[in-house]
Amino acid sequence: MRINPKAKVTCLVALAMALLPLTHTQARALNDEKPFAEKHVIMQVSRGDGARQGLVLDIANNLAKHYGGQDMVDVEIIAFGAGVPIVFADNNPNQARVQSLMAHGVRFYVCGNTLDTLERRDGDRPELLPGVETVQTGVAFMIDEVDRGYTHVHP
Repeated sequence: MRINPKAKVTCLVALAMALLPLTHTQARALNDEKPFAEKHVIMQVSRGDGARQGLVLDIANNLAKHYGGQDMVDVEIIAFGAGVPIVFADNNPNQARVQSLMAHGVRFYVCGNTLDTLERRDGDRPELLPGVETVQTGVAFMIDEVDRGYTHVHP
């Protein structure tokens, strides 16, 4: 059986057009807020030392500079374990830097399980900086983001 060349081309064009929206949807699924971002990065803060936390904040800032601005790179920071003080509203030496990065499109997340543990241990839940989102399990959130296409960076 011989296929008409015009029918073959028509089928290929129809197939390509059907797949095109899927590719666009997958790219947009990374982060609708940054449609022009070519790189998607998730960094973890899981240690409490100030030097390590400062390094994460430096890297987030440097990525925006390197890739040509905040709209060209999508950066998320997940804090869990001993790293959660980076998003505390009180006694946080990094508060101004975190808020500045948030104002420039960096999203901060904190592990709800860690907050639950701190609340049980200390009797109250720490207050977070405005705009920080709580996820139930920080490590699982990070893994899911990597599965969605984010590059994991652990300074």
